Amino acid sequence: MAAPIRTLASGLLCVLQNTAAVPVRTLSRSASLVQKTPRSLWKLGRLNHVAIAVPSLEEATSLYRDVLGAQVSEMVPLPEHGVCTVFVDLGNTKLELLHPLGEKSPIAGFLQKNKAGGMHHICIEVDSIEDAIAELKKKKVRVLSEKPQIGAHGKLVVFLHPKDCNGVLVELEQA
Repeated sequence: MAAPIRTLASGLLCVLQNTAAVPVRTLSRSASLVQKTPRSLWKLGRLNHVAIAVPSLEEATSLYRDVLGAQVSEMVPLPEHGVCTVFVDLGNTKLELLHPLGEKSPIAGFLQKNKAGGMHHICIEVDSIEDAIAELKKKKVRVLSEKPQIGAHGKLVVFLHPKDCNGVLVELEQA
């Protein structure tokens, strides 16, 4: 019995010795894990919602309410934006279901290209939308409207061009 244990022990010792020779990657003590960014007049806040364009608002609402068990809002028409919206409460954020309203709806064009619907934009809160717009314009980020407009939550919003935001349409909303 002692011979198999001795063989096992010497094999384990060999493995441990070889493992110890493998270099271990560590972080430099002087390397900061947080990137330093220049001080700004405005601050990016939490994710407010992810907007999803849907070909049928009734079917999408039913999916989130009846199948997945989420709390959903009533449908709200926003003719000034060319959409009807339903919000799905997820606790830590929301989904905004978007459906075209009227002939000039930007969502109608999106659904022509994406028949089944899909993610349309993300919305991030900011503490000063005016300061955010001014600074982003200086940094050559295109803002899709001259001035902020009142959004679905009754707060000022502005959209940033997706080509300047890694292919994502970004909505900023005054917190």
